[in-house]
Amino acid sequence: MIPLPGKGRQGWTVGLLSLPLLAFLLIPIVALVYRASGGDILASLFSETALQAIQLSLTTTFISTLLAIAFGTPLAYVMARYRFPLKRWVDVLIDLPSIMPPAVAGLALLMAFGRRGIVGSYLEAAGLQLAFTAIAVVLAQLFISVPFYIRAATLGFAGIEPELEQAAALDGASGWEIFRYVVVPLSWSAMASGAVTCWARALGEFGATIIFAGNFPGRTQTMPLAIYIGFEIDLELALTLSLILIIFSSLALWLVKFILQRDWGEVRSTPA
Repeated sequence: MIPLPGKGRQGWTVGLLSLPLLAFLLIPIVALVYRASGGDILASLFSETALQAIQLSLTTTFISTLLAIAFGTPLAYVMARYRFPLKRWVDVLIDLPSIMPPAVAGLALLMAFGRRGIVGSYLEAAGLQLAFTAIAVVLAQLFISVPFYIRAATLGFAGIEPELEQAAALDGASGWEIFRYVVVPLSWSAMASGAVTCWARALGEFGATIIFAGNFPGRTQTMPLAIYIGFEIDLELALTLSLILIIFSSLALWLVKFILQRDWGEVRSTPA
């Protein structure tokens, strides 16, 4: 019998070697929370700048997440169920924004949808400007965060036995009915997990937003952008907004790791 790596002297050695990195990850978070809790949180929280940034962040991330679900779900289903030419290249394209430097992503969006962009110039001629508006904030968040939803939804769809869909089709169900009553109920945990992760990533988006949408208080200044300005002007504001983002991020991770993934595991382990 092969011993588990977590037992005996070897387990203690591996555990001790893990402590430095765990401490490195924990100490900055503890320091930020400690420093923020020592200031006047309520005064900073209810300042006009903070309220505008929070409202804009929650509104734009809600919209960008809805767009990710609406347009990412069909693409995720196609990636999970069909084979087609250049599928691997499409797969690379889907993941590319998530690993692309945010500043590069922002510049790419500006070159595409800015006033002189290859698409934006036509929109400008039609009287529609996207860059440096709240719409640009949504587009930047969507561009950076949608791969997280597509990837999770794809895994969820791929985990469903094709025989279940075929059986529903033999019973006379239409394609939409199969998707609504078979696919979605069996993969909702994976889809919800992807949506939460997508929202959390959009909430923390900074680089692409500041280049494509700018940093205008009350118009395009999200919480990460307000933290950037607050670091130079009002440190208490920056610390307060950072604490809020940590709370939101922690809640999102808790929801994904301890609720949705558990439910998804129960669904996959349930006999058909």
